[in-house]
Amino acid sequence: MDTLLNDALKKARRKQLLKIIITSIIVVVILLPILYKTGNYFAAKSSTRLHEQLFLHNAIAEPNIQIDSQVTSNSSMFGGNIITNRSKNINGYLIQWSTLTSSYDWLRINIDYNELTPGFYWSDTEFYEYDKQTKNKIASFYHPSIKKFYNGIQNELGEISQMENQVAEVAVSFNQPYTFQEIQTKIPNNLNIVWLYMTSPIIDESNGPSGMPFYGFDPSDSPKEAYSSFIDALKKYDAETDNKTIHAFLNINKKKPFNEVKILGVMLTGQTKNFKSLENQDFIRGASVGSTAQIVPYIKPEK
Repeated sequence: MDTLLNDALKKARRKQLLKIIITSIIVVVILLPILYKTGNYFAAKSSTRLHEQLFLHNAIAEPNIQIDSQVTSNSSMFGGNIITNRSKNINGYLIQWSTLTSSYDWLRINIDYNELTPGFYWSDTEFYEYDKQTKNKIASFYHPSIKKFYNGIQNELGEISQMENQVAEVAVSFNQPYTFQEIQTKIPNNLNIVWLYMTSPIIDESNGPSGMPFYGFDPSDSPKEAYSSFIDALKKYDAETDNKTIHAFLNINKKKPFNEVKILGVMLTGQTKNFKSLENQDFIRGASVGSTAQIVPYIKPEK
């Protein structure tokens, strides 16, 4: 009797276990596609958001830097990376710039600020900022409200104009803000105005460089339209980051027409010999050289 009862209990347990296994398989089969679709939805949403933020940052805070390509890499239902290949246009000569590897998951996006922040070179005789991957020197601007900078305010126009058969970019900071129309009368036609320096954080730079970003835009062929796009991009970027510097700039300038907006500096590109006419000009507070390239016979400079 006990044997029969034990056999019956074992058989019932096996049936119950089989039901549990079959039910679990059915649940997994049903849930897997739902989990896959849900994961892909949130991953794609974060990917799109990261793409937009990278383009926004380039549009407002990367002086004379262009995005050549931006593609998704290592993507899965849980997240992935976005690779941003960048370069500089130095008067018709393309210079390689650092590649960004940013990441995203279901909830977060992580822009590659490590590569966006410049490296700093110190020695007993020299100091400059550089791009971490290419090691090219970075041109720096000087905010007019910051009186003292580490290593002083440099004016490298004399050095750059002595270089022969080369093209260069130079960040020119003004002694005071000017309108675009005023700037056009001061910059010679044989130089390209490729970026307008509009604002940056006002902080203590006397003890060493902060690596803070500069905000501005490429005036292109239509400065008024470019400025309008810049304001729209600032609003979107500010909504995402709650940036105090951008917020303050928008409060002052968002309703002004472009011809009334004050500009703090410009990024110029051109042949090195053409920078000589800017030497000793009183409207220039500082001038910092960035990337340079040797002119070759088979690539004609833009100017």
